[in-house]
Amino acid sequence: MSDLRDAAMNSKAWPYEEARRLLKRYEKAPPEKGYVLFETGYGPSGLPHIGTFGEVLRTTMIRHAFETISDIPTRLICFSDDLDGMRKIPGNVPNREALAEHLQKPLTSVPDPFGTHDSFGAHNNAMLRRFLDTFGFDYDFYSATEFYKSGQFDTVLLRAAERYDDVMQVMLKSLREERRQTYSIFLPIHPETGRVLYVPIKHVNGTRGEITFDDEEGREWTLPVTGGNVKLQWKPDFGARWAALGVDFEMYGKDHSTNTPIYDRICSILGAKPPEHFTYELFLDDKGQKISKSSGNGISIDEWLSYASTESLSYFMYQKPKTAKRLYFDVIPRAMDEYHQQLRAYPGQDWAQKAMNPVHHIHNGNVPESDMVVPFSMLLNLASASSAEDKEVLWGFITKYAPDATPETHPGLDAAAGYAVRYFNDFVKPEKVYRAPDDKERAALAALAAALGDPALALDEIARKNAAMGNDAPLPEADFEDEEFLQSIVFAVGKNHGFEPLRDWFKAIYEVCLGASQGPRFGGFIALYGVEETRTLIEKALSGELG
Repeated sequence: MSDLRDAAMNSKAWPYEEARRLLKRYEKAPPEKGYVLFETGYGPSGLPHIGTFGEVLRTTMIRHAFETISDIPTRLICFSDDLDGMRKIPGNVPNREALAEHLQKPLTSVPDPFGTHDSFGAHNNAMLRRFLDTFGFDYDFYSATEFYKSGQFDTVLLRAAERYDDVMQVMLKSLREERRQTYSIFLPIHPETGRVLYVPIKHVNGTRGEITFDDEEGREWTLPVTGGNVKLQWKPDFGARWAALGVDFEMYGKDHSTNTPIYDRICSILGAKPPEHFTYELFLDDKGQKISKSSGNGISIDEWLSYASTESLSYFMYQKPKTAKRLYFDVIPRAMDEYHQQLRAYPGQDWAQKAMNPVHHIHNGNVPESDMVVPFSMLLNLASASSAEDKEVLWGFITKYAPDATPETHPGLDAAAGYAVRYFNDFVKPEKVYRAPDDKERAALAALAAALGDPALALDEIARKNAAMGNDAPLPEADFEDEEFLQSIVFAVGKNHGFEPLRDWFKAIYEVCLGASQGPRFGGFIALYGVEETRTLIEKALSGELG
């Protein structure tokens, strides 16, 4: 552990950089509350989504990094803002008509349209907790409704009333003129209707901790700010929550970044030190537009997990969090393969390299072995060449290539085979376009098929290539089970038929034989798919059967 801690204290991996920055917060004295508090927030107006996963995952990575370099205990709070009023009726719930009379009520006061929980807020909170529990996150759940009503927020709410003018001054600077006329940091909850009211506040009594306002019908009310009678507007709520809980670290998306000085200043006015923050870039869809929960563009977490493992999604989330990234289906195969490449590299790395390896942070240092003896991209091409409809077809090839592998001994590979078949049929197959070869490509492909069927022809192709390149090295032994030998045949045929650059030769193979513009290292593909099966595939391509 000391070796890892030494490496972590100097690592440029972003979780360790953030952890070291957080550690400086308590370099003079440990936190009075006895632990360092991480927080993530959630608006329970809809179902958890891929951004929720990313935010909790990345926060957890920094938390684990902090625990590596420090002995101070930590906690993670997932905070649900379920006292927020329901501003519109969601389009994806049953019994929508029955919800109309509950508009503007806190989500925890709106009946559950699904009929399974005490309220719509409780239903969505349960969905959030089940979501987080599925991925094994270690957290404490906080409900804003309970937080306001239980008295846990009272001290800070009373302080907000007492220092109302100071907090308002911060907020008014950020508002347009017309908004300033009616704005208040406090939103009363109507004692009769239960609705969250956006009305001007006539008076704030900081000594008594009370607000006075007129409701929509012109009736005057005076309410205490404690006990769940009011809630704070969302920007003041951010800073006030930090102050009330003693939050040490919170991350959020770039769309919040301009509000950071507001959150920090309000937290300071309310008597606490603002937390460290980490602003991450937003995800983009296939058209480069920001992914939105309401518009449903991009890819959902359920969709990702239909085609790849949770770990591959974690790997994608780890990469460059401060850079905007396309989050669409076409990023999945690369994420799968790169994750397993890092798994395979990990055992042979020193501590400094391990600290930089994404899988170290994905698995909190408890890194498993990869059982992917066949890359995911190769499984996709195998599915393409065999037109596989189920993973058993792929296992027929895998077993010949790796006789010791079975679905039982290689569960990760077995799951990946299923993902590959599903991905191929949903995304690759509909886009496959085979083309006919030109005369030069036809001659080269015929030569490749012939060389794969005759050791003498194969060695002759390699000898001709060597002679042309001035290479007098002895010829290798002809071994049609060795993917390096198979790759050397493919390479030699391309050179001997004048393909320059050689990538034009491989592109021709992919487009004519696999119906794609790019593909695997072809020697490895032949070893997996089979020499005779590859010769048949080439013959079908040349006869026009594939197109």
